[in-house]
Amino acid sequence: MRPKKLSFKEQVTNNQVVWRQKHIKDARKEKWNNGIEYEHLLPKYIWEQGLWEGIRDQLTNYIKDNRIQPHIMKHSLRSSWILNANLYYPIRAMPIFMNLFKEFISKNLGIGVTDISLVELEFSFEWNDELHPTSLLGEKDTGGRRGAGQTSPDIAFICTTHSGNCLILTECKYTEDSFYPCTARREEDKGDKLGNPDPNRCLQRPDLIDFTNGINCHQFLWGRQYWSLLRLSPAGLQSFLCCPAAKNGYQIFRQQALAEGIAKSGRFSQVISAVAYDADNTPLQGCLKTTGVNNWINEWGNLFQGMAQFKSWTHQDWVQFIRNNQVNGLCQEWLDYVHERYEY
Repeated sequence: MRPKKLSFKEQVTNNQVVWRQKHIKDARKEKWNNGIEYEHLLPKYIWEQGLWEGIRDQLTNYIKDNRIQPHIMKHSLRSSWILNANLYYPIRAMPIFMNLFKEFISKNLGIGVTDISLVELEFSFEWNDELHPTSLLGEKDTGGRRGAGQTSPDIAFICTTHSGNCLILTECKYTEDSFYPCTARREEDKGDKLGNPDPNRCLQRPDLIDFTNGINCHQFLWGRQYWSLLRLSPAGLQSFLCCPAAKNGYQIFRQQALAEGIAKSGRFSQVISAVAYDADNTPLQGCLKTTGVNNWINEWGNLFQGMAQFKSWTHQDWVQFIRNNQVNGLCQEWLDYVHERYEY
C-alpha cells in the first residue's frame, strides 16, 4: 500500500519536532486543549526558545514595554506569531534588514519606498486616537489590547514613498488553513453578545442581501462597523457567493475594513492591507473558494471599491531576497537559522 501523503501542516509539525530535538534540551511537552501532549508544543515557560537568538532579548523587552499580548499559542513551534517575529522583527531590530526590506517591498509591492519610519508588531493607533479599533471599527466591547481582543495586524510598516507616506498592515500566516469564520454567526449568547437569530442569512449572495444596512449583518448588533467602511465592487458583487467574512475570510475582511477606514482619514497617501504567507500552504491559498473567490492572492484587491489597496508576498520570497542581496554575509546567521527552522 502506498504511504499516505502528509498534509502541509503535518510536514511542518514533523520538521519542527526534528528541529526541536536538535536545538532545545528541555524535552518536556505541553498539553493541547484536548489534554494530549504534543512534541511541537514547548513548555509555556520556555516559549522564548522558539525565537531566533539574535532578537530574543530585544523582542521580549519590546512586548513588555509596549503591553503587547503575544499569541496564546506562542509556545507552539509552528506558531505564525513566532514565525512573524523571526522573519520580520529583525527589520525593526537591525538596520541591514530594514534596508533590505525597503528594496524588497519596492520591488514586490511596486511602491518605491525611500524610508521606513516605523515597524510594529500587533499594530494599532493609541486608544484615544479616532483610528484606534475601538472608535474606527466599533470594537469597544472587546476589552482589547495590542494582540488580543481587537483588530491589530501582525506587523505594520510606515514608509516614505515617492508619492508620500504609506502604511502597510500585514497579516502573517504559516500553517493556518483559513482566515477563520466570522464570530457573529453563532446562535448562542455569549456574555452580553446576543446570538445570531439567523446565521444562514450570512450565506446569501451579497447582490441579493444588503449587509451594510444594519439589519442583515449581526456584527452591527454588537456595534461593529466593518461593513460601514467597506463597499463591494461590481467584481465583488459578482464573485462573492456569501458574505466575505462568513466562512473563512473573517481576518482578511476585518483588516480590509481597518485599512479602508485609515485610508479615508487622509493621514496617509497610501494604505495597504497585505498578507505574508507560506508558498507551500495550498489549503490557505484555496480557503475562499466556497465564498466564491478562487484565488484571493490575485482577486481580493479587486473585490472592494475604496482607497485601500491589497498586496501579498510569500515568506520564501522575502528570505530568498535577503539571500540574493545581503552584503558581506551580514545576514548569514539568520539565513542559516530560517533555513534549518523553516526550510526557507
